[in-house]
Order: sequence, then C-alpha cells, then structure tokens
Amino acid sequence: MTNAKEHAGDTVSQVYQCRLPLSTHTLNYLADLLRRHLKAIRSRWRALPPGRIAVIVLAVLRHDQRLADMAGGNDISATTVRRWRDELIGLLAARAPRLDRALKKIAERGGEVVLIDGTLIPTQRRTGRANRPNCSGKHRRHGLHVLALTDERGRMIWISAARPGRTHDITAARRDHILAHLRAAGLGALADLGFIGLDDDGDNPRGRHRLQSHPCPQARTRREGRQPHPDRRTRPGRTRPRPSEELADHHRTPHRPRSRHPPASRVARPDEH
Repeated sequence: MTNAKEHAGDTVSQVYQCRLPLSTHTLNYLADLLRRHLKAIRSRWRALPPGRIAVIVLAVLRHDQRLADMAGGNDISATTVRRWRDELIGLLAARAPRLDRALKKIAERGGEVVLIDGTLIPTQRRTGRANRPNCSGKHRRHGLHVLALTDERGRMIWISAARPGRTHDITAARRDHILAHLRAAGLGALADLGFIGLDDDGDNPRGRHRLQSHPCPQARTRREGRQPHPDRRTRPGRTRPRPSEELADHHRTPHRPRSRHPPASRVARPDEH
C-alpha cells in the first residue's frame, strides 16, 4: 500500500445546498444593516451583494461551517469570509441593547419579573494553556459562558458578553451587576438553583461561608486539635487510628484492615463431621 500525496486526476469540488432555518426578517435586517454600514464608510465595491454576504455569514454562525468550504462554494477566499463575519458581528454587537434600558422597557410594559439563566456555547478545543479557562467542568467540554435575560414569555431581551467556560453563573451575574439593575428597575427575577446565594454580598465573608461546603468530621477534628475516637474508622478498608497505648504494647496483635467484601461461606466436608 502506497501513500500518495497527490489528489486523483478526476477530483472536482462538489457544491451542495443546505437549509438555513432562519426567517426572512432576520436576513433582511442583517442585509439592511450592512447596506447602511457600507454607505457610511463609502465602500464602492464588494465581491458579493449585501444579501449574499448576509446569507454566508448566517450560515457560518448557524451551522459552524468551515470558512474554506463556504468560500469555495462562492468563489471567494476564506480570508474574505472571515472579514465579513467579524464585520457583521461587530455591527450586531453595536446594536445590542444595554441592560438598564432593556429592563426599563420591561417595567414600562407592565412586566414584573424576568428570567435569568446561564448557558455554554460549545467551541473547538485549542492547544495551549490560554484555552484552559474555556474548559467547563460542569458540561465537560470547551466553550464560552453567556448570561441571558428573557421576559415572562421567553423572548430574549438581553445577553451578556462571552466569558470563559469555567465562569459560574453567580460570578457572571455579579460582574454584570444584575441585582443592582433589577432593583433600579423595580423588577424581580426567576432563576434555577445555580443562582442560590446571589443576593449575598461578595465582599462579606459571612455571605461566602454559606456557599462553602462543610468539612468532613475528620478534617474538623484535626482543625480543632482533638484526638479522634479509637474505634472510628475513616474509610472502609483502611486501618483505624489507634491510641498510643496500643501502639506501645508489643504483645498485642497489630490491627488488620477489614475487607471490603464479606468472606465467602465455607461448606464443611463430609469427613470433617
């Protein structure tokens, strides 16, 4: 078997169609946003019209297609697709509403509460130590953490900036000052159990103490300087802590750890009776 590095002579690029589950309103909104931007910067020429550019960028963001594949199917370079993607992301980020203004609109419409939750956007794993903060221990994969707020019907009203995947929901909420904005707007919030303790002061040690796990009895005994009970076993299958008097007596048989599995029952032979 030979390892050939050259492609076959009849190899050609195949182009296939893929469905993009997005509304026409979304496509027109992004295309109009790009047209106004091109007019503002006085850009006279682009390789494709704004409508086609919007479709390509939405396909990249929706299906996570490789830039080289999207570029090859539209007779453009991967660098051009990357530039269009970054350009439209910047335009959408500039149009994002501020947190205080979004909550103020909810209060003016008669809303009482908002729904808050954090989610992880999966990303590709990269090499190096710089990507280690993106590893989420909860989801056991790499990604970026975002915090989202919706109204009572589940419609998106605000989304936070992307943070490393290991960021906790409470940490993200405290950095964005969610409680301060909610109190200023006179609104309440509904969240899951991951936000327990959010109302505690982060600078107050008493508030942080309630979030910490309680130490095991053995660790609490060692911290207080007390001697453990001689018959108390730390873990199954481990030797128990013996007092100094028992260790000083050389005539006593040393303690053997108990087996984790019970001994098998032995059947007596007929000649033993």
